[in-house]
Amino acid sequence: MKRLAWAALLSLTPFLYSHADQGIILAYSTPDSELLKLDNGVIIEGSHLSSQDTYTSGFRVTAGFTLWQLPRLDLGAELAYRESDEVPIDAGTSSMLIDTLSLGGALVAGIRMGAFSVYAKSGLTEWRGESNNPRQLHDKGGTANIEGFGATMTINRLVSRLEYERIDASNLSHLNQLTASVHLPF
Repeated sequence: MKRLAWAALLSLTPFLYSHADQGIILAYSTPDSELLKLDNGVIIEGSHLSSQDTYTSGFRVTAGFTLWQLPRLDLGAELAYRESDEVPIDAGTSSMLIDTLSLGGALVAGIRMGAFSVYAKSGLTEWRGESNNPRQLHDKGGTANIEGFGATMTINRLVSRLEYERIDASNLSHLNQLTASVHLPF
């Protein structure tokens, strides 16, 4: 009888583990942003970016996975595209409106600790800015560092998230973001 019970339990073990894998949410992922989960465990997700002042819009695509040897550590890469129209900036003694484009990539690492998780990101972005006024030739471009960190807390089904992202370029200060969200799936 014991052998039959053990055989039944061991035959159900793969189903229990596959069900447990479906509930893993990466430390840096956004709720309901998963686009695709590959057979090797890589999760690809995407989200729309926009600012409150409506100057900036864009998108972000993230791919990440959890190491099977370190089940609480999440690693990933992020690609972000941002476009800003007519952003007012101060250029020395005068102010002007510029349009900016940026395309950046970052490596992301997060640690899950039960209902709480923290993550950090670091990378580079290539950017280009153009003045809207032909008399003010202020076309610039370059490469800047991206740094960021965030935290996610899940209580029952309520997911709260806080993230700060900074681009280290004075002309791109309008792209620095502090994001807070509360998500309740139903």
